[in-house]
Amino acid sequence: MSQSNNGVFADAWEQRVVEACDGIWDALVDPREAYVDDDGLWWNPVSAGPGGGALAGLLPVDEAQLSEVRTQCRRLAATNEFAINGIENRVSYLVGVGHSYRAIVRKGAGAPDGLTGDVQAVLDEFVHENRWQARQQEIVRRLDRDGEAFSRYFTGADGSTRVRFVEPEQVATPQELTRNPETSFGIHCDSADVETVLGYYIDGQPVAADEIQHRKANVDANVKRGLPLYFPVRKNLRRVEKLLRNMSALAEIQSAIALIRKHRRAARSGVESFVDDGADSTATVAGRTRRLAHYGPGTILDAPAGLEYDFPANGVQASAFVGVLQAELRAIAARLVMPEFMFTSDASNANYASTLVAEGPAVKMFERLQAGLKADDCDVMWRVIDNAIRAGRLPADTRRHVEIQIGLPSLHVRDQLRECQIERIAFEKGILSPQTWSQRMGLDYEQEQKNFAMHAHDDGDPHEQSA
Repeated sequence: MSQSNNGVFADAWEQRVVEACDGIWDALVDPREAYVDDDGLWWNPVSAGPGGGALAGLLPVDEAQLSEVRTQCRRLAATNEFAINGIENRVSYLVGVGHSYRAIVRKGAGAPDGLTGDVQAVLDEFVHENRWQARQQEIVRRLDRDGEAFSRYFTGADGSTRVRFVEPEQVATPQELTRNPETSFGIHCDSADVETVLGYYIDGQPVAADEIQHRKANVDANVKRGLPLYFPVRKNLRRVEKLLRNMSALAEIQSAIALIRKHRRAARSGVESFVDDGADSTATVAGRTRRLAHYGPGTILDAPAGLEYDFPANGVQASAFVGVLQAELRAIAARLVMPEFMFTSDASNANYASTLVAEGPAVKMFERLQAGLKADDCDVMWRVIDNAIRAGRLPADTRRHVEIQIGLPSLHVRDQLRECQIERIAFEKGILSPQTWSQRMGLDYEQEQKNFAMHAHDDGDPHEQSA
């Protein structure tokens, strides 16, 4: 075979090899593709290091990516009207005007005289000094917005407790410890158990775990940091913003143009002459002369031959886009496990009474979230009591004699007359105590008894008068 023939033969094989390689590259699938986000963020399973076990779920691989996710969701929570409405409704249903806390005698224990009153005074002082009802609302707002809420406790010499929030970005791993898996994401955990927290790094300084309460949401128990509520649907919220903006801009432009005159078979000079003759006034804007014509109410236009009038506002079909908008909003409401009207404030296709029934999905979801808030609040109140014990304000065995009863806002649609009848039967049968009945009605039993005594002293016994 000649040299030239060898060259042609080699070129042919080279071409076939190139084509085969191109086919292989086109068919190649990156195994990490399942973990890539449209925003360009890579998500990988992370672990607490050797012996710590793999963390369930997916989290950002480092603190920078977590910060980016939090920033995106914070922007939505601050500027997107639907995101704001969703969070505010969750605050209203989960917290309302605030939970109530009452010290009662522990079952099977005989408390010393006056102990429950002393404990109640400590709890009331804490609630008042820390504006706890407002702080509760902010906790829910932070949990939804940031996916977590850090609270730091400061104890005074008199045993009083103060609470202050710590921003999530303040909790970060110092530079010299970034390679230590036990201190990742600013949280120092036990090397053998990621759920055992030993401390936190706040502004680069170590803080003991018993000084911090870390509430996190939307992640598993063995994941160190929480994820914002709107993380899975942040793209939907951005699309809703753009769609609503474009719909409004389109309608604004179309409605701003009153009419368009179409001159059939007319030269440019003839059209300009027609416009000059019909103008009532002229105005110069940015060097261009604009001719203005005024049409009063009920104006009838007579079009000469070859002239047509077109009204573009008649072609505005906003309903075609509303369906798309509602589909996006339903997807976001599904993430919140909330009826659409709670998220959009559109009650045209929902009934409040049939939505907030005892077995409704929204009520079940709110009850779950309330149970979590109740457990965390109970931990807070016991911290307050323990601080008072260490300062000598309460006996050392207070925990053995007293427990805390927490009242939550009702979630169901209430038939107050029927509820009152049921509670009265329970009271008469000795099932419901007057203290618990008062709490359900939002009243302070002890204060009401004092009010009765004052009323009896001023006007006589009200029971005798009614008799």
